[in-house]
Amino acid sequence: MVSEFASLELRQAALACLAESEAIVKANAVRQLASDWHEGRIALEVNKIIVDQMPIPGRPEKPQLIAPRLLKHRAMNTPDGRAALIHALAHIEFNAINLALDVIWRFNHMPAQFYIDWLKVADEEAYHFGLLNAHLQHLGFSYGDFDAHNSLWEMAEKTKNSVLARIALVPRTMEARGLDASPQLRAKLAQAGDMAAAEILDIILRDEIGHVAIGNHWFNWLCKESGLESLGTFQQLCNEYAAPKLRPPFNLGARRQAGFSELELAYLTES
Repeated sequence: MVSEFASLELRQAALACLAESEAIVKANAVRQLASDWHEGRIALEVNKIIVDQMPIPGRPEKPQLIAPRLLKHRAMNTPDGRAALIHALAHIEFNAINLALDVIWRFNHMPAQFYIDWLKVADEEAYHFGLLNAHLQHLGFSYGDFDAHNSLWEMAEKTKNSVLARIALVPRTMEARGLDASPQLRAKLAQAGDMAAAEILDIILRDEIGHVAIGNHWFNWLCKESGLESLGTFQQLCNEYAAPKLRPPFNLGARRQAGFSELELAYLTES
Protein backbone atom coordinates (compact mmCIF):
# COMPACT_ATOMS: atom_id res chain seq x y z
CA MET A 1 0.00 0.00 0.00
CA VAL A 2 1.41 3.39 -1.04
CA SER A 3 1.12 6.06 1.63
CA GLU A 4 -0.66 9.30 0.79
CA PHE A 5 2.51 11.07 1.97
CA ALA A 6 4.92 9.07 -0.22
CA SER A 7 5.62 12.02 -2.52
CA LEU A 8 5.82 14.64 0.23
CA GLU A 9 8.57 15.83 2.54
CA LEU A 10 7.76 15.71 6.29
CA ARG A 11 7.13 19.42 6.78
CA GLN A 12 5.01 19.64 3.63
CA ALA A 13 3.03 16.63 4.81
CA ALA A 14 2.50 18.28 8.21
CA LEU A 15 1.00 21.30 6.44
CA ALA A 16 -1.27 19.01 4.41
CA CYS A 17 -2.50 17.38 7.62
CA LEU A 18 -3.00 20.80 9.20
CA ALA A 19 -5.22 21.87 6.30
CA GLU A 20 -7.45 18.78 6.60
CA SER A 21 -10.84 19.85 7.94
CA GLU A 22 -12.39 16.55 9.06
CA ALA A 23 -11.27 15.85 12.61
CA ILE A 24 -11.10 12.06 12.46
CA VAL A 25 -9.45 12.12 9.03
CA LYS A 26 -6.86 14.59 10.35
CA ALA A 27 -6.09 12.47 13.41
CA ASN A 28 -5.72 9.31 11.30
CA ALA A 29 -3.54 11.13 8.77
CA VAL A 30 -1.19 12.33 11.50
CA ARG A 31 -0.84 8.81 12.86
CA GLN A 32 -0.06 7.59 9.33
CA LEU A 33 2.50 10.36 8.86
CA ALA A 34 4.27 9.40 12.08
CA SER A 35 4.32 5.77 10.97
CA ASP A 36 5.72 6.73 7.56
CA TRP A 37 8.48 8.73 9.23
CA HIS A 38 9.47 5.93 11.58
CA GLU A 39 9.46 3.44 8.70
CA GLY A 40 11.82 5.69 6.72
CA ARG A 41 9.33 6.35 3.93
CA ILE A 42 9.53 10.14 4.08
CA ALA A 43 12.31 12.74 3.98
CA LEU A 44 12.92 15.88 6.05
CA GLU A 45 14.19 19.20 4.69
CA VAL A 46 14.87 21.52 7.62
CA ASN A 47 15.83 24.56 5.53
CA LYS A 48 12.95 24.47 3.05
CA ILE A 49 10.72 27.55 2.96
CA ILE A 50 7.10 26.41 2.75
CA VAL A 51 4.15 28.64 1.89
CA ASP A 52 0.68 27.88 3.19
CA GLN A 53 -1.52 27.99 0.11
CA MET A 54 -4.56 26.49 1.86
CA PRO A 55 -6.67 27.87 4.73
CA ILE A 56 -5.24 26.74 8.05
CA PRO A 57 -6.02 25.23 10.37
CA GLY A 58 -8.55 22.97 8.70
CA ARG A 59 -11.45 22.40 11.06
CA PRO A 60 -14.95 20.94 10.72
CA GLU A 61 -18.08 23.11 10.51
CA LYS A 62 -18.86 22.12 14.08
CA PRO A 63 -18.14 22.78 16.89
CA GLN A 64 -19.17 26.39 16.72
CA LEU A 65 -16.38 28.55 18.16
CA ILE A 66 -17.49 31.16 20.68
CA ALA A 67 -15.90 33.27 23.41
CA PRO A 68 -14.94 31.22 26.51
CA ARG A 69 -17.23 33.32 28.71
CA LEU A 70 -20.24 32.29 26.59
CA LEU A 71 -19.74 28.55 27.05
CA LYS A 72 -22.51 26.91 29.06
CA HIS A 73 -21.65 25.40 32.43
CA ARG A 74 -23.19 21.95 32.88
CA ALA A 75 -23.38 19.91 36.06
CA MET A 76 -21.03 16.92 36.18
CA ASN A 77 -23.72 14.71 37.73
CA THR A 78 -25.66 14.65 34.45
CA PRO A 79 -24.84 12.67 31.28
CA ASP A 80 -24.85 15.92 29.28
CA GLY A 81 -22.45 17.52 31.75
CA ARG A 82 -19.94 14.67 31.54
CA ALA A 83 -20.23 14.58 27.76
CA ALA A 84 -19.64 18.33 27.59
CA LEU A 85 -16.43 17.94 29.60
CA ILE A 86 -15.20 15.06 27.41
CA HIS A 87 -16.06 17.18 24.36
CA ALA A 88 -14.07 20.12 25.73
CA LEU A 89 -11.07 17.83 26.30
CA ALA A 90 -11.40 16.36 22.79
CA HIS A 91 -11.44 19.90 21.39
CA ILE A 92 -8.25 20.74 23.28
CA GLU A 93 -6.58 17.65 21.81
CA PHE A 94 -7.81 18.54 18.31
CA ASN A 95 -6.27 21.98 18.71
CA ALA A 96 -3.09 20.43 20.08
CA ILE A 97 -2.76 18.33 16.90
CA ASN A 98 -2.99 21.53 14.85
CA LEU A 99 -0.48 23.34 17.06
CA ALA A 100 2.16 20.62 16.75
CA LEU A 101 1.68 20.38 12.98
CA ASP A 102 1.97 24.14 12.65
CA VAL A 103 5.32 24.17 14.46
CA ILE A 104 6.66 21.49 12.10
CA TRP A 105 5.90 23.24 8.81
CA ARG A 106 6.17 26.89 9.83
CA PHE A 107 9.60 27.21 11.43
CA ASN A 108 12.61 26.24 9.33
CA HIS A 109 16.36 26.15 10.07
CA MET A 110 15.91 24.20 13.29
CA PRO A 111 17.76 20.95 14.15
CA ALA A 112 16.20 17.79 12.73
CA GLN A 113 15.33 16.58 16.24
CA PHE A 114 13.06 19.61 16.67
CA TYR A 115 10.75 18.35 13.91
CA ILE A 116 10.98 14.75 15.09
CA ASP A 117 9.96 15.83 18.61
CA TRP A 118 6.92 17.79 17.42
CA LEU A 119 5.85 14.93 15.14
CA LYS A 120 5.84 12.72 18.24
CA VAL A 121 3.67 15.32 19.98
CA ALA A 122 1.25 15.52 17.04
CA ASP A 123 1.01 11.72 16.91
CA GLU A 124 0.24 11.42 20.62
CA GLU A 125 -2.30 14.27 20.49
CA ALA A 126 -4.04 12.43 17.64
CA TYR A 127 -4.08 9.28 19.80
CA HIS A 128 -5.61 11.27 22.68
CA PHE A 129 -8.24 12.75 20.40
CA GLY A 130 -9.17 9.26 19.22
CA LEU A 131 -9.57 8.00 22.79
CA LEU A 132 -11.75 10.94 23.83
CA ASN A 133 -13.80 10.90 20.63
CA ALA A 134 -14.52 7.18 21.02
CA HIS A 135 -15.61 7.72 24.63
CA LEU A 136 -17.77 10.66 23.58
CA GLN A 137 -19.49 8.43 21.05
CA HIS A 138 -19.95 5.77 23.74
CA LEU A 139 -21.83 8.43 25.73
CA GLY A 140 -24.11 9.04 22.73
CA PHE A 141 -22.53 12.24 21.42
CA SER A 142 -20.18 13.31 18.64
CA TYR A 143 -17.39 15.84 18.34
CA GLY A 144 -19.13 19.05 17.32
CA ASP A 145 -22.26 18.56 19.42
CA PHE A 146 -21.18 21.26 21.91
CA ASP A 147 -19.79 24.75 21.40
CA ALA A 148 -16.08 25.37 21.96
CA HIS A 149 -13.55 28.22 22.12
CA ASN A 150 -10.45 29.03 20.09
CA SER A 151 -8.02 30.44 22.66
CA LEU A 152 -5.17 28.03 21.91
CA TRP A 153 -5.12 28.79 18.21
CA GLU A 154 -5.44 32.53 18.85
CA MET A 155 -2.10 32.41 20.68
CA ALA A 156 -0.65 30.43 17.78
CA GLU A 157 -1.68 33.24 15.44
CA LYS A 158 -0.06 35.84 17.69
CA THR A 159 3.25 33.95 17.72
CA LYS A 160 3.40 32.78 14.09
CA ASN A 161 6.43 34.94 13.29
CA SER A 162 8.60 33.88 16.25
CA VAL A 163 9.58 30.33 17.10
CA LEU A 164 10.85 31.52 20.50
CA ALA A 165 7.51 33.13 21.37
CA ARG A 166 5.56 30.16 20.06
CA ILE A 167 7.44 27.64 22.18
CA ALA A 168 7.39 29.89 25.24
CA LEU A 169 3.69 30.70 25.14
CA VAL A 170 1.93 27.65 23.69
CA PRO A 171 3.46 24.35 24.93
CA ARG A 172 5.11 25.62 28.11
CA THR A 173 2.40 28.13 29.06
CA MET A 174 -1.08 27.39 27.71
CA GLU A 175 -0.67 23.64 27.23
CA ALA A 176 1.13 23.33 30.56
CA ARG A 177 -2.12 24.45 32.17
CA GLY A 178 -3.38 20.98 31.32
CA LEU A 179 -0.90 19.57 33.82
CA ASP A 180 -2.44 21.79 36.50
CA ALA A 181 -6.06 21.04 35.59
CA SER A 182 -5.75 17.27 35.16
CA PRO A 183 -5.97 16.13 38.84
CA GLN A 184 -9.18 18.07 39.51
CA LEU A 185 -10.81 16.95 36.25
CA ARG A 186 -9.87 13.33 36.88
CA ALA A 187 -11.32 13.50 40.39
CA LYS A 188 -14.61 14.93 39.07
CA LEU A 189 -14.93 12.19 36.45
CA ALA A 190 -14.10 9.46 38.96
CA GLN A 191 -16.59 10.90 41.44
CA ALA A 192 -19.24 10.85 38.72
CA GLY A 193 -18.47 7.16 38.15
CA ASP A 194 -16.86 7.56 34.74
CA MET A 195 -13.71 5.57 35.38
CA ALA A 196 -13.11 5.01 31.66
CA ALA A 197 -12.74 8.76 31.19
CA ALA A 198 -10.58 9.04 34.32
CA GLU A 199 -8.21 6.40 32.88
CA ILE A 200 -8.00 8.32 29.60
CA LEU A 201 -6.94 11.38 31.59
CA ASP A 202 -4.19 9.31 33.20
CA ILE A 203 -2.82 8.51 29.72
CA ILE A 204 -3.09 12.13 28.63
CA LEU A 205 -1.33 13.48 31.71
CA ARG A 206 1.52 10.99 31.27
CA ASP A 207 2.04 12.03 27.66
CA GLU A 208 1.47 15.75 28.23
CA ILE A 209 4.29 15.83 30.77
CA GLY A 210 6.51 14.70 27.91
CA HIS A 211 5.08 17.29 25.53
CA VAL A 212 5.68 20.14 27.96
CA ALA A 213 9.18 18.76 28.55
CA ILE A 214 9.80 19.03 24.80
CA GLY A 215 8.61 22.64 24.94
CA ASN A 216 10.93 23.37 27.86
CA HIS A 217 13.89 21.73 26.13
CA TRP A 218 13.52 23.75 22.93
CA PHE A 219 12.75 27.01 24.73
CA ASN A 220 15.95 26.67 26.75
CA TRP A 221 17.87 25.66 23.62
CA LEU A 222 16.62 28.72 21.75
CA CYS A 223 17.50 30.99 24.65
CA LYS A 224 21.00 29.52 24.87
CA GLU A 225 21.54 29.87 21.11
CA SER A 226 20.61 33.57 21.32
CA GLY A 227 22.43 34.28 24.59
CA LEU A 228 19.20 35.00 26.46
CA GLU A 229 18.41 34.40 30.13
CA SER A 230 15.42 32.07 30.10
CA LEU A 231 13.23 33.32 32.96
CA GLY A 232 13.60 36.99 32.10
CA THR A 233 12.93 36.20 28.43
CA PHE A 234 9.83 34.24 29.36
CA GLN A 235 8.49 37.11 31.47
CA GLN A 236 9.16 39.56 28.65
CA LEU A 237 7.35 37.38 26.10
CA CYS A 238 4.35 36.97 28.41
CA ASN A 239 4.03 40.74 28.61
CA GLU A 240 4.71 41.37 24.91
CA TYR A 241 2.13 38.86 23.69
CA ALA A 242 -0.41 39.42 26.49
CA ALA A 243 -0.30 35.79 27.60
CA PRO A 244 -3.03 34.78 30.06
CA LYS A 245 -2.07 35.12 33.71
CA LEU A 246 -1.35 31.72 35.24
CA ARG A 247 -3.22 31.17 38.49
CA PRO A 248 -3.08 28.38 41.11
CA PRO A 249 -3.50 25.59 41.82
CA PHE A 250 -0.34 24.37 40.10
CA ASN A 251 0.59 20.72 39.66
CA LEU A 252 4.16 21.28 40.82
CA GLY A 253 5.06 17.60 40.70
CA ALA A 254 4.05 17.27 37.05
CA ARG A 255 5.72 20.58 36.20
CA ARG A 256 8.97 19.35 37.77
CA GLN A 257 8.76 16.16 35.72
CA ALA A 258 8.25 18.33 32.62
CA GLY A 259 11.50 20.18 33.30
CA PHE A 260 10.45 23.45 34.89
CA SER A 261 13.22 24.76 37.15
CA GLU A 262 12.73 25.54 40.82
CA LEU A 263 13.30 29.20 39.94
CA GLU A 264 10.43 29.08 37.43
CA LEU A 265 8.16 27.31 39.91
CA ALA A 266 8.95 29.91 42.54
CA TYR A 267 8.08 32.66 40.04
CA LEU A 268 4.75 30.94 39.33
CA THR A 269 3.76 30.51 42.96
CA GLU A 270 4.93 33.93 44.13
CA SER A 271 3.69 36.14 41.29
